[in-house]
Amino acid sequence: MDPGPGQRVLVVDDDPALSEVVGRYLRRDGFEVDYAADGTTGLAKALETLPDLIVLDLMLPGLDGLEVCRRLRRVAPIPVVMLTALGEENDRIAGLELGADDYVTKPFSPRELSARVKAVLRRAAAGNVTASSAAPRLSGAGCDVDLVAHQVRREGELVALTTKEFDLLVHFITNPGRAYRREELLEAVWGWRFGDTSTVTVHLRRLREKIEADASAPRHLLTVRGVGYRFEP
Repeated sequence: MDPGPGQRVLVVDDDPALSEVVGRYLRRDGFEVDYAADGTTGLAKALETLPDLIVLDLMLPGLDGLEVCRRLRRVAPIPVVMLTALGEENDRIAGLELGADDYVTKPFSPRELSARVKAVLRRAAAGNVTASSAAPRLSGAGCDVDLVAHQVRREGELVALTTKEFDLLVHFITNPGRAYRREELLEAVWGWRFGDTSTVTVHLRRLREKIEADASAPRHLLTVRGVGYRFEP
């Protein structure tokens, strides 16, 4: 299902020509679009208006895209699609580690970007529907997962998870003992049949750091050599 009318996208990019083209395609697909030309303004607008999604360039004046994403993730689980230049693999991985939901490499087709935006919003909506229709609470790995509040507590302390980290944990808890290939997790959690499996690796590492007592010797999120990962409660 395509995103509903009136969903709001904030485009944060210092190239006015690119922003205008991107905005035109997004509006054509039914989105309301707002703009910011630097990281400081973009972060302030995001926290003030809470858009449904942010298109965020990595290279920005003031705060760069990574710092904007880092600060945003402390307070609001807004989906983020990052824009990166060709060859910025380390920055892409850093963005994914901070919780970006997808990235598009410049130069890109505005139609492709609009399609990625819609796909990320569909995944976010599907995750909310799944959570609300399931049992309201789950437990595993010493964590209490509240699907309604979208919160995780470990030993009584709130754990700050990004949207995808939360979805990945829920998937594992509801499917214990099974070894998953990275490609299977990419499709099950992200909805991608094809894509960069380093996305899974990065999110799995971050999730271990947040819920394992010792991330270097995990007891719950286990690596299955030659296969992928398995969850043990």
